[in-house]
Amino acid sequence: MLPRRRGFEVFVTPDKNIRYQQNLSGRKIALVVLGNPRWPVLRLHLERVVAAVNAARPGSYTEVKIPANLPPCL
Repeated sequence: MLPRRRGFEVFVTPDKNIRYQQNLSGRKIALVVLGNPRWPVLRLHLERVVAAVNAARPGSYTEVKIPANLPPCL
């Protein structure tokens, strides 16, 4: 269930199926879905997540594209 308490404006989740599991019509909270929740990879792309959260508007849905694997040099 999506958080509906006062004060929440953006819900960040790795659940790519949330749009199929929840009724998203009429919601006021923005959704930001992470393309890859694995911290070693995600930490290299935090600027994408921050940009998506900052750009979120009430009722918006954004998927943040994050590569599946670490770059070869790491």
